[in-house]
Amino acid sequence: MSVTDRTHVSSTLLALIAAFWLTMSASAQEPVSWGEELIFHTFSIAGVDPATGESGVAVTTRNACVGNGVPWVRVGVGAVATQASTRTAYGPELLDLLDQGMSPQDALDVLTEADEGRENRQVGVVSIDGRVAQYTGSGPGVWAGHRSGPNYAAQGNVLVGPEVIAAVAQAFEASEESGRHLADRLVEALEAGQAVGGDRRVGRQQSASVVVVDPREGMARRADGQTVHINVCEHPTPVAEVRRIYDTVSGTLGFRELSLTAGNDVWQVKLIMHALGFFRPYDEGVDRNAETMRYDQEIAQAVDAFRFEQGLSTPQSGGTPSGLVDADLVLLMWAALEEVGRAREIRMTIRDATRIRR
Repeated sequence: MSVTDRTHVSSTLLALIAAFWLTMSASAQEPVSWGEELIFHTFSIAGVDPATGESGVAVTTRNACVGNGVPWVRVGVGAVATQASTRTAYGPELLDLLDQGMSPQDALDVLTEADEGRENRQVGVVSIDGRVAQYTGSGPGVWAGHRSGPNYAAQGNVLVGPEVIAAVAQAFEASEESGRHLADRLVEALEAGQAVGGDRRVGRQQSASVVVVDPREGMARRADGQTVHINVCEHPTPVAEVRRIYDTVSGTLGFRELSLTAGNDVWQVKLIMHALGFFRPYDEGVDRNAETMRYDQEIAQAVDAFRFEQGLSTPQSGGTPSGLVDADLVLLMWAALEEVGRAREIRMTIRDATRIRR
């Protein structure tokens, strides 16, 4: 078969597929009862990691719950971001076509050709092998555009300018082959875009999300390979909140301060636990000094024993951190002191130590 013949067959095939998807789209319009059109003016990045096979999307906007409509991922297939006048069906439809062996560009061409609302759409798609296709219609608003490279598609609309997408792209490219998890890299790319201005609107609800799937055995607990799904539906600083959640849940060094807890309140806990018979019960008392103002394993074990006696969760029974003292426990401690008739005595002992002197 000649090159001309192959081109003719390919064009004919794409035309037939476009006609099929046009028919499907016409029969699957959103019901009137759903209310207003789903719109996510936003910026996003869809990316894959060829070293791990991960695929994912990170996105933020000044509309609520962006993670419910824009990001679509499928393990071993790729990732899609569908935004502006958001047609959520682009997500599964594009992933289906990629799964059937179609290139991202051909798949996107087929679907946008069949979509009468395409001028108000913005879509980015990346296949698991790193190929990319993007579409920005004429209607999403100023500023709107996209940028791509191997393994990623970055796109945005109603932004302060092209510098947002440039920053997103540059941050993602800079972390290539860094060995970091894809979700971490995607969030960093969002942070870079937000740092140079992000969405141009003010006074609107804000949200952000990151979703990642991983095909490797033993990496996901779910059959669909999903390893990360952080969806901040509304927050004053959603990108920062996604980062905080990611770092906290993953246990990334720096998400909290690490220190040996010490202070006047520690001595008070030891004093009360001693009065209740849980901390050094055979000593005459608990002097206030540098040693007794340090929270150590000995007092943590005493607190755990008190929690157990009160019927509360402990490290052994419910995964509670060892030595946890919160406001509710403090109330129980004072109630216990009242029961044994020592509350007034202890309050008198600690009153000078808790007096404001500045």
